[in-house]
Amino acid sequence: MNVGLKTQILASGGAAVAAAARILAQGGLVAFPTETVYGLGADAGNADAVARLYEAKGRPAFNPLIAHVGDRADAERIARFDATARALAQAFWPGPLTLVLPKAAGAAVSDLATAGLDTVAIRVPAHPLARDILRALGRPVVAPSANLSGHVSPTTAAHVQADLDGRIDLIVDGGAVAVGVESTIVGCFETPMLLRPGGLPREAIERVLGCQLAQPPADADHDTSKPLAPGMLSSHYAPRTRVRLDAARIEPGEALLAFGAAIPEGAERASAVMNLSPRGDVTEAATHLFGYLRALDAKAARTIAVMPIPHEGLGEAINDRLRRAAVGRE
Repeated sequence: MNVGLKTQILASGGAAVAAAARILAQGGLVAFPTETVYGLGADAGNADAVARLYEAKGRPAFNPLIAHVGDRADAERIARFDATARALAQAFWPGPLTLVLPKAAGAAVSDLATAGLDTVAIRVPAHPLARDILRALGRPVVAPSANLSGHVSPTTAAHVQADLDGRIDLIVDGGAVAVGVESTIVGCFETPMLLRPGGLPREAIERVLGCQLAQPPADADHDTSKPLAPGMLSSHYAPRTRVRLDAARIEPGEALLAFGAAIPEGAERASAVMNLSPRGDVTEAATHLFGYLRALDAKAARTIAVMPIPHEGLGEAINDRLRRAAVGRE
């Protein structure tokens, strides 16, 4: 990989969209905002570009990627939809939902992007800039989070630059994202399965399906197995600083990631304090999660102590990310 490459940064607009499409068509790597987090895009059908993406991120090649497309018609060119998939696509696309479906014959998604699986993960993003880029290119784009693999996901262009400057061709700056955690992933298997909680709450999906989502096998997110979908590695989304969950008391030298109005005992001794949502709103907390983790990580505290966060709504996705951030660091 050509580390030391000059990474261009362009503000959102027609020139940025045209440049992004041109670079992607030439096999380059482009970071751009979606409504969830910033994604690092490569032409899904270009195996060389996909290999370069894995290398730029330091991402294991057994970890599959999500193919982003402009609309459902494009999605049906690369995957086989059943009634469940069509109902979910109709209800939630464009939006923060990824569907894992059987890969269609002749799909313009390289085997490297699907990690050799016979399924493909697909999403139609809601962010207008992402959709403009997809339309301009006219092909599926794989776009995992635009960060070094395993690190905290990026919610601003500055976060992308901090991790990937000199590793990718272009960053399109579209400002801060709206949702703040990655998409929810549902496997459209014989029984629909929640593979990763994310920016669309489980409850909304289950209302459309009229049934509960199944859970993946207990060993499905171990590092030693092939993940069924992106974002399932046990250690992921992690700051460099040790993370301690469900903190009821703060020790000297710890940084505090708070939630709600009630602050735990010893908070006055914290080296830094950031509150995901003083009013206790999990949707607001999701928008701040990755940015605040990055900010506290920069404080060089010995530990980031995290207050308990409810599991309802987007709280399920927040707790999933925090659990993975803490693996090996608690």
